[in-house]
Parts: sequence; structure tokens; C-alpha cells
Amino acid sequence: MATRNTSSDAPSETAGAGDLDVDPTALATPTENMTFTVALPIQVHETPDDEVAVAIHEVAINPDYLSSTGPTTTIQLRSEDVAVMPDIPEEEAPVIPALPEPDDIYARRGRVRPEVTPEPATALTAERLIRGKDRPRRPAPEGFLQQLLYQVTFHLVNVGDSYRARERKALDARISKHFEGGTRFVPILTRKGGVGKTTITTLLGMALADVREDRIIAIDANPDRGTLAERITKNTRATVRDVVTRAPSITAFSEFQTLISRDETRLDVLASDTDPSVSEAFGEDDYNVVADIAERFYSVAVTDCGTGIVHSAMRATLQRADSIVIVSGGSVDEARLASETLTWLEANGYPELVSTAVVALNTSTQGTNLVKIEEIEAHFRSRVREVVRIPYDPVLATGSVIRYRELAPITRNAARELAAIVIDGLPVTRTA
Repeated sequence: MATRNTSSDAPSETAGAGDLDVDPTALATPTENMTFTVALPIQVHETPDDEVAVAIHEVAINPDYLSSTGPTTTIQLRSEDVAVMPDIPEEEAPVIPALPEPDDIYARRGRVRPEVTPEPATALTAERLIRGKDRPRRPAPEGFLQQLLYQVTFHLVNVGDSYRARERKALDARISKHFEGGTRFVPILTRKGGVGKTTITTLLGMALADVREDRIIAIDANPDRGTLAERITKNTRATVRDVVTRAPSITAFSEFQTLISRDETRLDVLASDTDPSVSEAFGEDDYNVVADIAERFYSVAVTDCGTGIVHSAMRATLQRADSIVIVSGGSVDEARLASETLTWLEANGYPELVSTAVVALNTSTQGTNLVKIEEIEAHFRSRVREVVRIPYDPVLATGSVIRYRELAPITRNAARELAAIVIDGLPVTRTA
């Protein structure tokens, strides 16, 4: 419906989109208002296909039953009133991976599993933590030809040490064996004097002290005025008698160090009594006092025993012995007395010391060039664990101070071989 206002008396033409109905009475009489009707096209609404697919035909529903407190309304639909829905495949349940297993080292935060042994701080070494340190460079070889080849190839060719260097390092490894559980006592004894017993004691102690990192002591337990302290440069006039007297007040190694002498190889020597009037007083109890103090500071104690094997100090010496060294000369009587010493030990309850004993055959005594040394060695090999031949050396023949660096190489090697054999026979762990 449209309304038009006009002030003209004549009719006007109007164009419209549809049919125009005009009242004829309105045209005859001029008026201020004119009314006409326009027929518009009917708009048709069409439902989209996707809405038709899920639409429900008109079903009357009573709104009174839709309240939250009212009864539940049940709508029954016919099959033709519901559009058929396409089959939608069910989605498979997602697979959730299992949680990772907890760490084998720590079961909970702050709690270590009992089967895991915590590592000490020393385990954090440079070889373990720094890249490239796990493959260290080989040290420069020893030996003239080996070093020459190493230098001319600008350190690219390393054939290793010479045979002598390998033998020396292997001997050092044997002498440096680690011990646990107290001091190892090694008495040096024989039934005859003048066969080099004190000399062998000094050589053995020097060879041990020169290689090992721990402390080595040589004790002169000869009740007949021993000369062990005269084989090195003396640093004190104290003797075993001073140690026995001051034993209750010795609580640290610095206090005991004032009573001993030390040579260039770091061998500590405790001298025997020099006064003949009191020398016989050094007996079993006195040796036990000295040995108890030595056990607090030393790993190996070499004892220079007297020629008499029946004096009181000898019993205490043999009771503490872990191994023994029998010294024999190169003559007939010296070898025979050394063998009788083994027989006496077997007869007096020390057969285990005989089976593990070592014989040091001193070939610098008189008559050595006239006897068959090989036969003497064969005899002792049938009774003891090992035999070591000590060659003649001018430094040893003087009977004075022994300087280890001045010995002939063959003599030093014999002393080192004796030390390695003695260490091989000592137990690593103390059972009692």
C-alpha cells in the first residue's frame, strides 16, 4: 500500500512495477490524498539440503512437559519421518605409549638403590671426563735405537721400550707390590759369621727403598755388636736401646725419626747396641717393643739377626717372620752351615719358613773360585723357594759405607732380583 500527497488538480501518470487499481471517484473529485495498492512477488523460502537431511517432520509437543520439574516427554517417530543417516565408522581408540622405566641408579629423588655402590670423588678423573684423555699418548720409548727412531719420525713411530727397559720396569712392578694389614718382617740369618749377612741385609733394604714409595727399615738385632749402621752414613748415635727406653713417649713418626739414620735410597736403619756391657740385654721383649713401633710406621722391616740362632731375640724374630733369607758363602763349610740352618728351622717348628725361604749366595767370599757354585745352587733349590747369586763388587768388599749408586750394574741388578723374589713370597693380606 502506498500513499502520495499532491497539490495539483489534474491527474498524473504513475508507473509501477505491478497492476495499478485507481478509484474512479477519486479522479473526479480533487483530493489531497491518493491511495493505491501494489502487488509484490511472493518470496518462497527453501530449506537447504543439509538441514533437510537432519530435519524432523512437524510433531506437536506440549510445552508443559518441557519444564525441568515435569515428566519426561517421549516423542515417537516413524521410520519414514526420519532421514537415513550415512554410516560413520567408529574411530579407533588412540594408543597411549607406556611410561619409560625409572632410572636404574635412583629409584626416588634423594634415595640410592642399595645394590648400587656410590662412586668416590677420585673416580672423576681427567681421563674419564675430558674427551680424548681416554686414549693417552704413549710415553717416549727407552733405548738408543728406539729413541732415535722416535725422534727422526717426529714422534709418529713408537716401537716401545728396549728389552732391558722392559725387564727393569717389570722388576720394579714386582718390588712395588702393595700390602695390606701391617708390616712384613723378613729376617736375614745364618749360623756362620763372615759370609756377608750384614751386606745382604743392606743391599736388600736399599733395593726395596729405592723402588717402593712406602717406608722400609732395617733393624740390627745382633746382640753381639752389629755393624749394620756402619754400612750407611749415620745421622744419629741412637740405638735400639734408646728406642726401648723411649717407647712410651714415641707417638709420631717425627719422634721416631730422630732415632734412625737414612741413606740416599730412603732406607731407614736402626743401629744395635754399641756398648758390649749391655749388648746381651737386648732380648725377646726388647725386640718385640722395637717391632711394635716399626709396625706403626713401616710396610717392610728387614732384620739383621746375629750368628747365634738360639739367643732369646731369635725366637721373637722368627715368630714375626713372614719370610726369611738365608745367607751362604761360596765355600764348602759356609754352604754346609747354611743348609744346617734350614735343618734347625725345620726341627724347631718353622717348616713353612723353610719352604718359602730364599738363599742369597754370596760369591765374593774366599774359596768361591775353587768350588762348583752350580752344585751349591742345585742343593739349595731342592730345599727352598729360590736362590739368588750375589756377585763380587769392590764397593762391597771394603766393608765400609755402601753407596747404592756406585755399585756395579750387575750388583744392583742382583740386589733388585733378590728384592723382587722376597716380595713375591710375602702375602698381600695379613690373615692374623
